[in-house]
Formats: sequence, structure tokens, C-alpha cells
Amino acid sequence: MARQPLSQSIKRFLPKSLLGRSLLIIVTPLVLLQLVAALIFFESHWDKVTYRLARSVAGDTGFVVSLLGQYPDPESRRWIFDLAARHMEFRIAFSDGEVLPNTQPKPVGLLEETLADSLSTSVNRPFVIDTETLERDVIIKVQLAEGVLRIETTRKRLFSSTTYVFVIWMVGTSLILFAVAMAFMRNQVKPIRRLAMAADDFGKGRDIESFKMEGATEVRQAAAAFVAMRNRIRRQIAQRTDMLSGVSHDLRTPLTRMKLQLEMLGGGDGADDLKQDISEMERMLEGYLAFARGEGGEMPVETNLSALLEDVAAQARRQGARIDLHCEGRIDAKLKVDAFRRCITNLVENAHRYGEHISIRAGVRGDAIEIVIDDDGPGIPEDQREDVFRPFFRLEQSRNPGTGGVGLGLSIARDAIQSHGGDMKLFDSPMGGLRIRIRFPI
Repeated sequence: MARQPLSQSIKRFLPKSLLGRSLLIIVTPLVLLQLVAALIFFESHWDKVTYRLARSVAGDTGFVVSLLGQYPDPESRRWIFDLAARHMEFRIAFSDGEVLPNTQPKPVGLLEETLADSLSTSVNRPFVIDTETLERDVIIKVQLAEGVLRIETTRKRLFSSTTYVFVIWMVGTSLILFAVAMAFMRNQVKPIRRLAMAADDFGKGRDIESFKMEGATEVRQAAAAFVAMRNRIRRQIAQRTDMLSGVSHDLRTPLTRMKLQLEMLGGGDGADDLKQDISEMERMLEGYLAFARGEGGEMPVETNLSALLEDVAAQARRQGARIDLHCEGRIDAKLKVDAFRRCITNLVENAHRYGEHISIRAGVRGDAIEIVIDDDGPGIPEDQREDVFRPFFRLEQSRNPGTGGVGLGLSIARDAIQSHGGDMKLFDSPMGGLRIRIRFPI
């Protein structure tokens, strides 16, 4: 298996939404800034402060050792211990005759290493540092001539609390800035989402009169362009529909006169053929007008799709069709009822015209409704399955041209499904004919 490029692998983990990408653009520099600040802090402040605190403890320890060397008597020793306890936070004990082990553990961690380096300079005697026995204190043992000097001091003398303060401020300000950025970016993205929803609703023929232009200047410009496009499309559709309605009306008048004239002439030679031609012309006009009108201004309403399919199947059965209908329970959806009924009716009539047996299956598939119509007719060649959706396109070989039609049925049907946000595909049917699969969102 070929390896994906690094850029493609990285894109898989990047956010897909505009809000997520905008937050990533804001958060990434913020995180990098915090990392740089933390690095500088721990490289300079932390090292310097820890070193100075360790030098202070080591200097006090060296001072106590020097005093004990000058005043070795027991009375002076107690005075030195009391003085160290009051001014240096030292708790000192002396063990006569005790000797430190020859092998001493290596310092572990920055605190022990820094304190060990400082004690090596200030004390110049064997010593041991114990940071594990006591939780809040550090034990320093120094080997003297008479025994071992044990010093306990608080960890606060060796550790700066500014580290915690720095981390808290760093994390706290980052969270606050992130929350402010998220709230701000969410408000900036909302108008874009509303524009996308309005465009989707307009494509599905839904009412979008409540759409308002808001947001940043660029978003308002896009919204204004969308509103202008919507009005232009509506105007063009209305003009086309009015034009074809007028043409249809104007042509019906002479056709009606021709039919009356033929009736008055009686059944002369060629009269029946002329009547059939006139009927064909009327049917063609109806088809042209239906294609131009589309679904019109019909609004979607909550509909029992299962019952609608039952009605279409019952109507086709009355016309002699053999239909096997199966719906997976009750299916409710928002439909433009008349447009959807015309779509399914046209598809079923086509299947009945070219086949003997029809199968209809309907069910919910995830977040979409799927309707599958199979027939056992001659089918449609694979290389012409997209062409049949073009207006006025007719198959002259796989379909009998004598059956009529002006090549608009599938175009009207697909337009109706697309107005619901779905699509229609053609496949080979297991029954040997054509399979029509319709999918549209719930």
C-alpha cells in the first residue's frame, strides 16, 4: 500500500470546521508563546533563584560549622544551636563519635545537585544530603572531628513558590484568552452558518424570507450577493413560467379550433390521424409547461411518505401494474407533496410502460431516506444513464419511441428530488431491468 504524503497525514488531524481552524490559528501562537516564556523562565529565573537559595543554606551551614570549630565547648555549642534556630531556621543536633559512611549517594534532582555544589564550596567537609526522609524538611549531615552535625531546615529555604504562581498565571491567562477567542470566533462564524443554511433552504425550495444580512463586511457582501442571486433566479423562473404558460395558452386556442373543426367534418380520410397528432401536441405542451413550472411555489409539509407510496402503488395497480411495495414502518418527512407525488408517479408509470413487474422499497438509512424502484424491463445502457436526465433527451434504441414522451419525465423527477436536497441514481436491477435509487435527507 502506497504511503500517504506527510501533508495528507497532517490534514487528517486538522479540524474541518471554520471555527476549529480559526481557534487553531489563534491558539497555536499562544501555546508557542507560553512555551517560550516557560523555557526562558526555567532557564534563567529558576536556575538563578535555586542557586542563590542553595548558596544561602550552604553559607549558613558553613557559618555554623566555623563557629563550632572556634567554640567547641558544650555551653557554646548550645548557644550556637539556639542562634541558628532563631535566625536561620535550623534545627541542629550533634552525635558524638558518629562517622558518615564512606560511600555517599549521588545527588538526584536539581535541588540536591545545586545544594551539593554549594556545600562543597562553603563547608569543605564530608556531608550527606537527605531529601526523602522528611516530607517538608531537608536533612544535612556534616562530618566533624568529634562526630556528625545534623541540620534540619525547611524546604521553603530551597524552593521558590514563584514557580507555582508563574504556572498558575500562565495556564489561567491562556484559558481566559482561549475562552474569549472562542466566544468571539463563534459569533463571527454564526453569520456564515446562517448564510449556508439559507442557501441550502433556497436550493430545497424552502422559505428564507427571514434571512438577515449580518456579520463582518465580507460576510455581508456574500449575503448581499446571495440575496441578489436569489431574487434574480426567482425572477427568471417566473419569467420562464409566464412565457411558457402564455405560449401554451396561445397554442391551445388554435388546437381547440382544429379539434372542433375535425369533429364537425366527421370521420373523413386522415381525420383520426389528425386527431392523434393534435392530442400528441397537447400532451407535449403539458410536458413543456410542467418542466418549466417545476414544483412551483409549493412549500414542504410534514408528510407520511409510506402512505403516499401506498397511494401511488394503488393507482398504478388500478392501471394493471404488478407492484411489490415494502416500507420499513411509517416514514415521516417534510415533502412538497404534489411535486414528490408526480415524481414517483412518473417513475412508476415508466417502469410499468417498459416492464411487467415493479418492486418499490423505502426505508431510513442513517440521516437519509432511501427509495429504490426496480423493474424487469430492458433497462438503460450505462453510458447513457446521465444523458437521460437531460431535458428532451430520448432513448431511441433501448426504449420504444412509439410509446410517446418528450424526454422530460426523468428531468422533472430528478429536479423534484434535488429540490428536496437529494439525488437520483440509475443502476442495473437484480430483476434484470433498471434500478432507480432515490436518497434525500430527513
